[in-house]
Amino acid sequence: MNIRIACMTAAIALAVPALTLSLPVTAQEQTKTVGGAPMYPSKTIVENAVNSKDHTTLVAAVKAAGLVETLQGQGPFTVFAPTNAAFTKLPAGTVDTLLKPENKAQLTSVLTYHVVAGKMTAQDLAAKVKEGGGKAMLKTVQGETLTVTPSGSTLTITDKKGGKSTVSIADVMQSNGVIHVVDTVLLPG
Repeated sequence: MNIRIACMTAAIALAVPALTLSLPVTAQEQTKTVGGAPMYPSKTIVENAVNSKDHTTLVAAVKAAGLVETLQGQGPFTVFAPTNAAFTKLPAGTVDTLLKPENKAQLTSVLTYHVVAGKMTAQDLAAKVKEGGGKAMLKTVQGETLTVTPSGSTLTITDKKGGKSTVSIADVMQSNGVIHVVDTVLLPG
């Protein structure tokens, strides 16, 4: 599986080189480092994600699902972005199966389950949790809901199947939304 992911990552890097060059970066930008790369608020979700060594599997999946153009769009989007380590928690063979062309609809469903319309910072999510009496229900672009609850000083995202993911890096600002890095892949019902 790792060889296939490495090959797909290389193919994506060759296929989308213009993504990393399309917007100017100003010296005043407040960046966060994700996967060893600075994430620039002036760049789109995809333009930043392709540079994170912790998100090569996610980028490969976004490309396989045909969602690059969507996530480069105006948005705004809130993306709960699983790391490579999050994908390795899935049962053996799951990623390879999802990346097959005949499973594009299922892959798209999983990926869009990680996206919520609108730009919601961690502070916005915490306010929704407070308004909801300890939890917030977020409707995803996929159509189902995610549940957000507090977990100490961070947030936990629970999927329809009861799986839990923790936000490990919050508020990675993008020109078309915000990314919250998560440690587990969320699965629709």
